[in-house]
Amino acid sequence: MTDLNWVEDFPAAVTVCDAQGIILTMNAMAAVSFRDQGGKRLIGSNVLDCHPEPSRTQLAEMLESGRANVYTIEKAGTKKLIYQSPWYRGGQYAGFVELALPIPAELPHFVRSS
Repeated sequence: MTDLNWVEDFPAAVTVCDAQGIILTMNAMAAVSFRDQGGKRLIGSNVLDCHPEPSRTQLAEMLESGRANVYTIEKAGTKKLIYQSPWYRGGQYAGFVELALPIPAELPHFVRSS
């Protein structure tokens, strides 16, 4: 398999920033999600500039601490799981990845035992 750029067409928005909050890349769905703010032209800008308070302060704290953040939202009738997690390069904190995954309004939950 030679083409491993699966993330570009992944059916969820994927945005990656460095440890200072500079957007490094975003896939096609993220570009569509953020088209009103500039889409892929946001690459190279700071994620902090894209967020109003109190989200801006929370995101700045996450960038500083490397703490993950997970929640759900509903916008325009679509429910999404937002998963913001630090990523690492060579074992060193390198920034954050945000996944915005569309999910069903009612989501099954399973408790599995070992």
